[in-house]
Amino acid sequence: MQSNTLTSICDALSQAPIGSTGFNLSDFSAVNIISPNESHDNDFETSTVAISVALGVPLEGGLLGDITSSLKEIAGNIGVNLADVQFKFVPPSTPDNPVKGVKQIIAVASGKGGVGKSTTATNLALALAGMGAKVGLMDADIYGPSQPMMLGLKPGVRPKVIDNKFFEPIEVQGIFLNSMGLLVDEKTPMVWRGPMATGALQQLLLQTKWPGLDYLVIDMPPGTGDIHLTLAQKATLAGAVVVTTPQDIACLDAKKGIEMFSKVEIPLLGLVENMAVHQCPKCGHESHIFGNSGAERIASQYGVPLLGKMPLNADIRLSMDKGLPIMLSEPECAESKLYRQMALNIALQLWLFTLKDIKQPEIEIV
Repeated sequence: MQSNTLTSICDALSQAPIGSTGFNLSDFSAVNIISPNESHDNDFETSTVAISVALGVPLEGGLLGDITSSLKEIAGNIGVNLADVQFKFVPPSTPDNPVKGVKQIIAVASGKGGVGKSTTATNLALALAGMGAKVGLMDADIYGPSQPMMLGLKPGVRPKVIDNKFFEPIEVQGIFLNSMGLLVDEKTPMVWRGPMATGALQQLLLQTKWPGLDYLVIDMPPGTGDIHLTLAQKATLAGAVVVTTPQDIACLDAKKGIEMFSKVEIPLLGLVENMAVHQCPKCGHESHIFGNSGAERIASQYGVPLLGKMPLNADIRLSMDKGLPIMLSEPECAESKLYRQMALNIALQLWLFTLKDIKQPEIEIV
């Protein structure tokens, strides 16, 4: 009969994959034995254990089911009875973040406009929230704020002002929002020079009472201008996502965005390729209207992940125009599942970034 110590059991169970992400629990030292208890040392032999799994990503139901199945399979293979599995979400935090009430900030950017950046930012924020995280969304596109409309807020909705100094974000569709679009009439153009725009950005970012968010997703303006530099200086960004289409011109500008984040030492979490392919709803024929695999080539060139390729689908556009993003209007469609997978991969990378400079802990018996 196979002899199993607490150490060997923990090591074996730690090989369980985290869904289809390519990571396993050992990458994060996530498994702890909770029974037998601390009265036993690591060489104690046993055939029955209960464990806790501490995840730095939201506890999404399908993911937990996959991990649990893998853990039970491994336990069976080594002759161990897995009596209980307890999951807990331990959100990582970015050190020295000056933005109060926020653990990690994710910038969603693009080199040029019209590539679906705001749509991506909104649906990623909703995906993270749907997985159990507390999420905020800040519309940093001072000149063209679109998030209030995309989230279905009626004209005239305004954030409350606290102590004549702070904004209270609007809670909508399960996330917390602040945007220049909530502070001015929808027809009012922001005819501002750079210093005024960056001042407004700092107010939105630093003078909003963010309510203990796990993630703040920032919908950046297109390009590589004052807003981007101010954000890099005033906040500690955990990472950035660059959105593009396969078109050569869009990819050219996406490279500039990647280079900008590199210069200001903000980790690039990956690329999202929108409008990757159009499938005819009648015959199923696929057309690469804007080119093919542009983001894939950039990802390979820079050695960063390609988070996902989103098709050119009218349902995505219609859902945003109606103020009910596809993550909410069709949560089980293929596009929503892809947004969830992208959000999970982003959360996993943020977790890895937090841990990579920290010595891996020893097995803890509690």
